[in-house]
Amino acid sequence: MGLSSCSRNQNPKPGEPALIDLPRIFIGYDPRQPLAYTVLQHSIARHSSVPVAITPLILRQLPIKRRGLTEFTYSRFLVPWLCQFKGRALFLDADMVVTGDIAELFDCAGMSAVSVMQEQPKFEWASAMLFNCGACLALTPEYIDDPKNSLFDLAWAPFVGSLPAKWNHCVGYMEPKEADLYHFTQGLPCFFETRGLPEDAVWDEEKRQAMHSVGWAELMSKSVHAEPVLRRMLGRYK
Repeated sequence: MGLSSCSRNQNPKPGEPALIDLPRIFIGYDPRQPLAYTVLQHSIARHSSVPVAITPLILRQLPIKRRGLTEFTYSRFLVPWLCQFKGRALFLDADMVVTGDIAELFDCAGMSAVSVMQEQPKFEWASAMLFNCGACLALTPEYIDDPKNSLFDLAWAPFVGSLPAKWNHCVGYMEPKEADLYHFTQGLPCFFETRGLPEDAVWDEEKRQAMHSVGWAELMSKSVHAEPVLRRMLGRYK
């Protein structure tokens, strides 16, 4: 899998590493549910064929105060500014999991200012946005913080492109099918109220992968740090 939307230093000088502009992914972060961020970011990295740079959008760290249903309702539009209006970058809502190769999504980027999955209600378009940051100069912190600007109408974008439907499958609204990105917009399956849909198994597996660990012996028994641990263990049984 290539990085057609990224750049490499194809001919580095002797001793100089080849440089890669990593796919940049920003995830909306809700302090009430860090589990969502943890599972999503792990699912992206687990299925990606290339290194990725993943950043949580934590409102207290950002130069805006405007918020809505979540802390990242409006901070999502800061992504081009955070990237200094250069290159491509992806925003994702927290209530998602990725099961496809995120590098393939970046390969979908065209010349439009922002690309979204348009085969869903327009209010959901901003849940997954692939920005061409240099074409989004209107999205300054001042513009985003101004309540007169709705932002979700994407009127700030000179042209809105389209992403494949498999990259934002809205669980509970679309017929169940295999996808590369599942959006649990009614609520994650960790809630009793939202369990019972076929796609639950997808999120459950990604959560299991994100939270599991092998035993201590498999990880550490050959480490230089194993000896003091083993001594402590032996002391317990004397």
